[in-house]
Amino acid sequence: MTTIPARLARATRISSSPTEARQRVLSLYRDWYRSAPEICTLYALSVSPTYLRHVIRQRFERNRSVTDPKIIDVLIAKERMEYQETMNCWKMGDQLLGLLVQGDGGKPVGGTFLQRFYQGRDEQAIRPAATGM
Repeated sequence: MTTIPARLARATRISSSPTEARQRVLSLYRDWYRSAPEICTLYALSVSPTYLRHVIRQRFERNRSVTDPKIIDVLIAKERMEYQETMNCWKMGDQLLGLLVQGDGGKPVGGTFLQRFYQGRDEQAIRPAATGM
């Protein structure tokens, strides 16, 4: 597949109202959602498109409580760049797996190592080292 950088490029815009910002977020969400099967194929992921869609949903739900249109515009610009980089195959497989593993929001698990060990919750050990987390 040839990479056409301008294929997914969009100009950064400022939302004039919360309604317009919401429409832009939904449009971006739809782009990610529809591209899940293609992403799994491009990166030869061992996860299903359904799981990838679940992770995408979690990423968007994390910022659901944001109401400031300026912050929403910045988040849209960042996520649009992530989408373009992913679809143009500008990411390494480890970077994409890091996004999949970070589906829980990257929140650290409380307690010391031994407390997590006794509970069987040593999630830090299952994260790939190359993800930068």
